[in-house]
Amino acid sequence: MKVDTVGQVPFENRLAVPPLADSEFDDDGRRVFTLTAEPGEREFRPGESTETWGFNGSYLGPTLRATRGEEVRVDFQNGLDEETTVHWHGMHLPADADGGPHQIVEPGESWTPDWEIDQPAATLWYHPHPHGETEMHVYRGLAGMFILDDAEEAELDLPRDYGVDDIPVIVQDKRFAEDGSLVEDDREELGILGDTLLVNGTYGPYLDVSTERVRLRLLNGSTARTYDFGFSDRRDFDLIATDGGLLERPAELDRIQLSPGERAEIVVSMEPRERVVLRSYPPDLEPGSDTSRQDGGEDSFDVLQLRAAAQLDPSAPVPGELSDISELDPGDAAETREFELRSRRINDEEMDMERIDTVVTKDTIEIWEVENGHGRPHTFHVHDVQFQVLDIDGEEPPPELSGWKDTIQLPPGVPVRLIMRFEDYADPDSPYMYHCHLLRHEDQGMMAQFVVVEPGEDAGEPPAHGEPGHNHAEDHG
Repeated sequence: MKVDTVGQVPFENRLAVPPLADSEFDDDGRRVFTLTAEPGEREFRPGESTETWGFNGSYLGPTLRATRGEEVRVDFQNGLDEETTVHWHGMHLPADADGGPHQIVEPGESWTPDWEIDQPAATLWYHPHPHGETEMHVYRGLAGMFILDDAEEAELDLPRDYGVDDIPVIVQDKRFAEDGSLVEDDREELGILGDTLLVNGTYGPYLDVSTERVRLRLLNGSTARTYDFGFSDRRDFDLIATDGGLLERPAELDRIQLSPGERAEIVVSMEPRERVVLRSYPPDLEPGSDTSRQDGGEDSFDVLQLRAAAQLDPSAPVPGELSDISELDPGDAAETREFELRSRRINDEEMDMERIDTVVTKDTIEIWEVENGHGRPHTFHVHDVQFQVLDIDGEEPPPELSGWKDTIQLPPGVPVRLIMRFEDYADPDSPYMYHCHLLRHEDQGMMAQFVVVEPGEDAGEPPAHGEPGHNHAEDHG
């Protein structure tokens, strides 16, 4: 069923901005965050109470923020009545701190991973990753943003006042029953495709803009839906960063398509007193396919209204040069691998928690040739590393795919070549995941796992399903 909310959203509620998470430093100098997954209730629409889950509250979680070179520790407590995990999506870190399906935390139990932040400034996020249950855990509200800073980004004249001109925009679709409860028994092929959008948990949101330029950190936090973001007047904006951090230079665009799990940082210019709506236009999912409508390919949404003040504080122009990205050389690749996503499987194999699918050697570069062999949408997300896109169907990638990525949409039947370096964190017994980030597909088996080993080392034995992985804080604290 086609969904079109353009012109129908009231924009009566001020956009909630997730608070920055409190942190303190322990005796070892680590920045310590505390997160608790817990059930709650939220009134998204007047008079309708919805049962939800959240981190440190009833819905979503605080924004964690740390700087490159810092060591961080997260004290996580599972206050739910079922097991869950916390995965740091986009983070480069040891496999036993990754929060994937092997790091299960039972109800009432805790988990305390720690690691060093060793990657460029970027907009990352965190969410559960229990095998077979990820879709529902994220859909109920367990998600939050994790912002990384570094010295290079800090020197740029970019909007950076969190909550003022630097705004997290977590976009999720929901389907509500008449009593306000979340519809969870949707049997669509892709997963749940909602007809109502929430931004940072706010229904019908508006953002008061007080500066000439505003930086929006867009996160597609939906479980299945792809968005094609642009503005209602089709104005251009500057894309400055994607999943893994800054582009080399800003890309002037009027649309940015994000599949589930992808992020983009955009800077939009405003004039005094003007109002403009961030909109999702019908995404390009399966060109020429008769299944596009049921996959959301004809849906349009009004997302967020921007309201400029009568007087705006001045903002510097977006710098013409942002970052120096060292391109990985295909000639240095130690291995080229092929992956086909089809029928809830990767390379005809359904996810098996006790099987290591891929073994890569520490400090090597690999090329991964990935193809969606199915006529329906899929994405590809790789844990631990950020990759570069070499080509799409043999063609150079567009500007929005020219930087560091960890998640990419896979057009049906189109080969995509990715190149990545597995720098460190060898551990033959602790796997990382790669999978489709349409979360129902992941839950149903479109996921596999890899380990990073020292040269000449063999894969070990992953933890038995249902057992927690190594506690990194205890092992290395």
